[in-house]
This record gives sequence, C-alpha cells and structure tokens, in this order.
Amino acid sequence: MPGHLSPPPVGQLCYENVNGSCIKTPYSLGSRVILYAVFGFASFLAVFGNLLVMTSVLHFKQLHSPANFLIASLAFADFLVGVTVMPFSMVRSVESCWYFGARFCSLHSCFDVAFCYSSLFHLCFISIDRYIAVTEPLVYPTKFTVSVSGTCIGISWILPLVYSGAVFYTGVNDDGMKDLVSALNCIGGCQIVVNQDWILINFLLFFIPTLVMIILYSKIFLVAKQQAIKIENTGSKAESSSDSYRSRVAKRERKAAKTLGITVVAFMISWLPYTIDTVIDAYMGFITPAYIYEICCWGAYYNSAINPLIYALFYLGLGKPSKLF
Repeated sequence: MPGHLSPPPVGQLCYENVNGSCIKTPYSLGSRVILYAVFGFASFLAVFGNLLVMTSVLHFKQLHSPANFLIASLAFADFLVGVTVMPFSMVRSVESCWYFGARFCSLHSCFDVAFCYSSLFHLCFISIDRYIAVTEPLVYPTKFTVSVSGTCIGISWILPLVYSGAVFYTGVNDDGMKDLVSALNCIGGCQIVVNQDWILINFLLFFIPTLVMIILYSKIFLVAKQQAIKIENTGSKAESSSDSYRSRVAKRERKAAKTLGITVVAFMISWLPYTIDTVIDAYMGFITPAYIYEICCWGAYYNSAINPLIYALFYLGLGKPSKLF
C-alpha cells in the first residue's frame, strides 16, 4: 500500500549526517517491541498458515478439485503478502523510515497492490463458485471444471499484476501532484503518491468485487435456508437415492458457503477502513494522522493471516479433513 503522506513531527533523522534525510518518529523501546511482536505475528501467520493450506491441497490427491485449486491460489497470494510485503512494511511502520532503497520502494508498492487485489479477485471468483455449487449442486461438476478454475486463477493474477505495474512504473499515479512529490522526496522515505483519479479506480476495484460477493452470498444464504426447510419437511419421509444425494450435497455446500461467507465478512472488516481512509485522504488533502493510517494498513494486512485460520477452524468443525469443498 502506498506510504502515508503526512510528514512526521520533528525528531531524529532516518540517516544521521545525511543531507535530505527524512525525519524519524521515535518510539520507546517497549512500544517498538510490542509493535514488532504484533506485526511479526501477522507475517508469521500469513506465511506458515497459507503455506500449510497450499501444501495440503497440492500434496493430497483427494483434495485436487477445481474449487480447491482456487483456494490454493488464494493462499499463494496471501503467502506472497506475508513474504514480500509485510516484513518490509513492519520495519517501515515501527521505525517510520524506509531502509531498503528507492527502487525497492516502488517494487514493494507494486507487490502490495498486486497481491492484495489478487486475493480480492480470488475471493470474488470463489463466491461465484459457491453460488453455482449451492444453487445447482447436481450440474455443478460439469459447470465449474478445472479449465474454468484455471481461467479464474489466471484472471485473478494477470489483471492485478498488469494494473499495479502500469500504475507504479509509468508514473501515472502522481500526475498533477509533482509539487507534493517534490516536497515529500527525502532519503529514507517510501511515500507513493496516488492522485484522485487512481484512488477512485482503486476504490472501484475494491467495491465492485465486494458488491458481487455480498449479492451472491445473500442469495446463497437464502437458498440454503430454503433447502434446510425443505429437508426438514421431508426428513421423516422415504427419500429416493437422488433426493438423498441432493440432500447430502446441499448440506455440504451450505457448510462450505458459510465458511466462505465468514471469509468475505473478515475481508470487509479488514479492508473497508483502509479503503475509506485512502479515499478521504485523497480528496481531503491527506489529513489522516500517520498512526491511524498504519492501523488501517495493518488491519488490511491481517486479512492475509486470518484466511487460513478460518479454513482450519472450518475443516476441524466438519470433521472431514479429506474434503475442503
């Protein structure tokens, strides 16, 4: 995510005895230890939790399914956030300085946007998959095939990578803001300026897939409720093998849909504050205090650590580790 634009209060420098060094906001030793522990724990969960999900799906043949390949790809996106983004953002957040060079600052911002949007697109496609699985369980295997899953995975990776690369390596993100960029340019900073036009595009890229997920999961829960009533009403009657199979499939898919619904809610809680903050900042002159921005930023990062925990709790609750979806 682009660095916050508000200059820190006067304090020590990021690079002592270097002309043009950024000003550092000092934290007490105790505060720094706590912050490193909180942020480091998020990075640890994002790396090892998602690594476990990927390994499970790819290693066990019984988990090889189009839906689970989407889950593994989502875990890979969250894994990359934990490896390539969060450790460096942790140092930036705690030390209030960027010690990794100007070139890597642009690359880090590109990775940040690309992998986070990739995670969002994966969740959107997973919601479509769950909608088909719940509403049309008997024909679902013929509709959501491996090739369809591969197409969804390709879109979820190619579009965010192309978008983030185009924005941050062509310079269009700061068109019309050259004076602000010059004022913020100092050694030890990683402050990527994004103008109002691109902030609006970023918001739409977040809002549209999220709206799709909300609509689909609302329909899923409505269908699931209707199925539950139907099963309850026919539970005491003899069922044909087709009806029995439909009931088992519907029950399993409702559980899977419930888990993905929790995942989407967790995503919104994590990302909505950051998204709203970036829009307000862009249109109100970057008024958000630095510590508020960092809280919103790490709330979004924590989503990459939460997803595998949700999956693990769900699978343990199912009591069927041989099936994810």
